[in-house]
Amino acid sequence: MTTTLYEIETSESDDGTLRPDEALWTPAGKDAVDHGFVVHRGLYVAGISSPADDRLHPQSFVALGHHKWSDLIEAAATYMDRVHGWRTLHSYPDDDPSETIHRIPRAVLTWCVLLLHPHPDHPCGCEWEGSWRMIWAPPDEPGAIPITAMRHPAAPAAAAGLPDPDQGGLATWAG
Repeated sequence: MTTTLYEIETSESDDGTLRPDEALWTPAGKDAVDHGFVVHRGLYVAGISSPADDRLHPQSFVALGHHKWSDLIEAAATYMDRVHGWRTLHSYPDDDPSETIHRIPRAVLTWCVLLLHPHPDHPCGCEWEGSWRMIWAPPDEPGAIPITAMRHPAAPAAAAGLPDPDQGGLATWAG
């Protein structure tokens, strides 16, 4: 038996019963696209940011499954183009274009758990309806799925919070 690394958010109903507000989620097909994933050559990619950060642009990118680094770079550029109308990964749309970043961070192969709000049995209609969150997890964690992750080159290195294979994180460098 494993010790769960995440908690599913709950709330109390009128009769005092605790009910789950979220459910384990494995995005696929139209469901993934409906929740913000962009499909590029069969690869599902999304831009993510820290919940505490109010930036308009992603701090990192995640792709469902384990992929080559070059495939994630191409998919991340497509994500930025489709979602933000910005085709380059060397800066954010509101950055000074003369201060481009010339190195793209390495991608990592790791695992996560995705939680979707609301729980399908308990629709709530709140402002968080249809939102999802991601928690890094070991591969044997219940509900863990493989992902490829990479920091946005213009984001501060510490902001993305990706697992670091060189620091013993549950990740390996993507090839």
